[in-house]
Amino acid sequence: METQAFQKVYTKITNLTKATVTLTATDVGNEEMALVHGRMAQVVKIMKDEVILQVFEGTEGIPTNAEVVFLGRPPQIKVGEQLAGRFFNAFGDPIDGGPDVDGKVIDTGGPSVNPVRRKQPSDLIATGIAGIDLNNSLVTGQKIPFFADPDQPYNQVMANVALRAEADKIILGGMGLSNDDYLYFKNVFDNAGALDRIVSFVNTTDDAPVERLLIPDMALSAAEYFAEEKQEKVLVLLTDMTLFADALSIVSNRMDQIPSKDSMPGSLYSDLARIYEKAVQFPHGGSITIIAVTTLNGGDITHAIPDNTGYITEGQLFLRMDSDVGKVIVDPFRSLSRLKQLVIGKQTREDHPQVMNAAIRLYADAANAKTKQDNGFDLSDYDERTLKFAKEYSEQILAIDINIDTEKMLDTTWDLFQDNFKREEVVVRQEFVDKYWKEN
Repeated sequence: METQAFQKVYTKITNLTKATVTLTATDVGNEEMALVHGRMAQVVKIMKDEVILQVFEGTEGIPTNAEVVFLGRPPQIKVGEQLAGRFFNAFGDPIDGGPDVDGKVIDTGGPSVNPVRRKQPSDLIATGIAGIDLNNSLVTGQKIPFFADPDQPYNQVMANVALRAEADKIILGGMGLSNDDYLYFKNVFDNAGALDRIVSFVNTTDDAPVERLLIPDMALSAAEYFAEEKQEKVLVLLTDMTLFADALSIVSNRMDQIPSKDSMPGSLYSDLARIYEKAVQFPHGGSITIIAVTTLNGGDITHAIPDNTGYITEGQLFLRMDSDVGKVIVDPFRSLSRLKQLVIGKQTREDHPQVMNAAIRLYADAANAKTKQDNGFDLSDYDERTLKFAKEYSEQILAIDINIDTEKMLDTTWDLFQDNFKREEVVVRQEFVDKYWKEN
């Protein structure tokens, strides 16, 4: 058991719920850690001398005269180069069978970086996934979620991003992972020989759901260490933020707080913003980029979780199953990176913006043609060609299993233009057509 000098110990609990205990205590700080009947807990509310703690493993079996020991500190993590290649639980303890980490102890959950210490995001961060890098390029210091249905392979996408992304360190924060998903991440990273740049904090379905609330802070505290002190480009992957919000709801409901929309706590926006606003580009070159997964209930983006997320983040990446090709794609219509204009055509090839816009326009023409087809109208020759283009574009560019660099993405799209359209139908600046359109 963790001990320190002059610990505050109490033995009278005045109220018990399934997830929280209430007692009278003094000189206690918000988010301070404690031990309740030997179980880890954290202060979540203070009203004068009344203190409410959430008990991560639940309160079953805890008597009203249980010993409550306040530890005098918030959650902490040891940071250092030894974190690389390791898997940890929500408390920062190793779960991979390796030794404890030696390093500097820091508090988690601190404030986001002061705006005066930030630099405008300006560096491309390539993910290796064509549907992202071509149409929705990401920038270091950006915060953006994947919106996906629960049955889609979003964890496989996150693993692919971790392996392909051009970043110095990858920090994975897994919340509510099944044991299969946990082992999948572990085996994929190990087999790819990429463990030396990946740090993972994992809460599985076997762990207490409330422990998920600690995972983002653990992941982001490690990211801040590498980005600020080591001046590294860090990519933080968080999955699944819906399960994080569900854990918030569990605690809120058991504290008898009045729920807001969709049974979520009224503090949901602030709780999410506190995490996403940790994304930052430092002037000295270090950065934290956040890509998170938010699973949807039946594709409902009006639910409180994706709805609040959309107000905080700088766009979204929407996954959907394309029935025409039988693959999950990055939907070009519902996806948006609001910072892509900072890098496309500047840090990528000169024709990138024009090719991107032309491809999306032709893909939209194909959607109109499909509507005509579904309603029994005759299709023109142009309609037929747009449908063929859309299928090939989904297979060769938008599908999440396509791993090619930006140059290859652009060349492939030019090939699709040439195979399906005349020069004048593509509507790209003449100087680029003259340069990149291959003569038969």
